Amino acid sequence: MINRNMENIIVRKLNSRRAIIILGARQVGKTTLVRQIARNRYDSALYLNCDEPDVRVMLQNANSSTLQSIIANHDLIAIDEAQRIENIGVTVKLLVDNFPEKAILITGSSSLEINDKIKESMTGRKFEFFMLPMSFAELSEHHSTFEEIRRREHRLVYGSYPEVVISPGDEVEILLEIASSYLFKDIFMLNDLRKPEFLDRLVKAIAFQLGNLVSYNELANLIGIDKKTVVRYIDLLRQAFVIFELPSYSNNARSELRKSNKIYFYDNGIRNAIINDFKIIPMRNDRGALWENYLIVERMKLLNNSNIHYSAYFWRTKSGSEVDYIEERDGMLYAFEFKYRENQGRVTSAFIDAYPDAKVAIINKGNYLRFLTEIDYFEESGE
Repeated sequence: MINRNMENIIVRKLNSRRAIIILGARQVGKTTLVRQIARNRYDSALYLNCDEPDVRVMLQNANSSTLQSIIANHDLIAIDEAQRIENIGVTVKLLVDNFPEKAILITGSSSLEINDKIKESMTGRKFEFFMLPMSFAELSEHHSTFEEIRRREHRLVYGSYPEVVISPGDEVEILLEIASSYLFKDIFMLNDLRKPEFLDRLVKAIAFQLGNLVSYNELANLIGIDKKTVVRYIDLLRQAFVIFELPSYSNNARSELRKSNKIYFYDNGIRNAIINDFKIIPMRNDRGALWENYLIVERMKLLNNSNIHYSAYFWRTKSGSEVDYIEERDGMLYAFEFKYRENQGRVTSAFIDAYPDAKVAIINKGNYLRFLTEIDYFEESGE
């Protein structure tokens, strides 16, 4: 068992008269974490898998009396894949309001409906967490930092989904299965996609343009659909935790891009499975993009698993000066440029001149360890 750093934070919030909601893509380890919490922390836990039809029928439109008979004497109630339940927000609200002594743990692999259903009903009654594939820190704690550094190029190609990590030799088959069978499951279940082949073309086009500026018009022309549909499909992919967007940072200077986005994948292995390309790093022309995607997502894992609030951006001027990643925390700006090779590149002077109070650094394979393990990178590094 590889321990997840989020566990301790979640356990501290349980029994707080609020439901704990864990969101994240399928196969990232939500169910395993829930079962581990139930096994290690509670004498009697009830686990309800909403992928099961009878469980859906039982919980749909349940009243407080019905819920009382279901939960009985259990002290932890775990509802897995809750997005499958109609009116789940009302059901969870009833649980929180009528059984405050119970610990309530909810998971969802799609925010397509669970957010709308729960947020309106659950104001002041929930804590929400976002779970990603295994982090550098978690894997280092399990089998040593030295070993994880040795596997750097492996992670750039195959990512860190739990089953991929624990199944050496079977990575390609597992990733192709996740990408084809699990990743888009909730999109197809919850949305009327008349032409799902266009979604497949879109996600492949995004994968080939990893880390580039997004042009909805160009994507629409490339795929053969209208811009409005492209925007809708990208939103579906985002809410299913396949991709995420970084917006551009700007203080409204005329030279800066203000309404642009870049798109990344939550896992390198999934991105490579989508384009069916698992070549080793020395043979790849996209290794710079994979490195950038990897560092941004691993940084996201570190901050999320530490329950740190932040905003993330990229920065670019109309003339092409660019900073790969900007982190805004506690009123401070931290800017990072990513280079795979050591002793390569610098942070553009255009950004330094525009934001003289920002802290800046180049992250490469010689110094990336601190970036992935220390929240206060500059304080620890002395840069």
